[in-house]
Amino acid sequence: MSNFDIRAMRSDDWPAIRDIYSEGIATGNATFETVTPEWDKWDQGHLQDCCLVARDGQRIVGWAALGPVSSRRVYSGVAEVSVYVAAEARGRRVGKLLLQSLVENSERCGIWTLQAGIFPENVASLRLHRSCGFREVGVRQKLGQRGGVWRDVLLLERRSPTVGI
Repeated sequence: MSNFDIRAMRSDDWPAIRDIYSEGIATGNATFETVTPEWDKWDQGHLQDCCLVARDGQRIVGWAALGPVSSRRVYSGVAEVSVYVAAEARGRRVGKLLLQSLVENSERCGIWTLQAGIFPENVASLRLHRSCGFREVGVRQKLGQRGGVWRDVLLLERRSPTVGI
């Protein structure tokens, strides 16, 4: 097993991040998105201090990022989680290392609640989030369509035991 390095995401990481995101989109079970956005649009939707990449040597094999759930001040400590792992790196604990690092980083940034919306068919992602302290809050039935099919989304959250208590 490789030793993975986790570091802050940089704009010049975008080609690798885009490719990994595109792989996730292609599965049909990672996101409602069907097209990978350009860097500027993607970057604007994420918290700058909470975007990480996992590297195996010099190659990026995964990424994790937080996006705000609202612009309202009351929700300033609540963020949405995204975790994507390259196909060839799945099953090698990259996702776990990324999500654990993202949780730690989020708490340093004053985030008290992390939430994730996951398709029920994405069993690996559900298992990963639960292993990192997320709990299922509920099911958002027929939340949106992907490919003309209505999809349910499980809402999971993790409340920090140290921030916002």
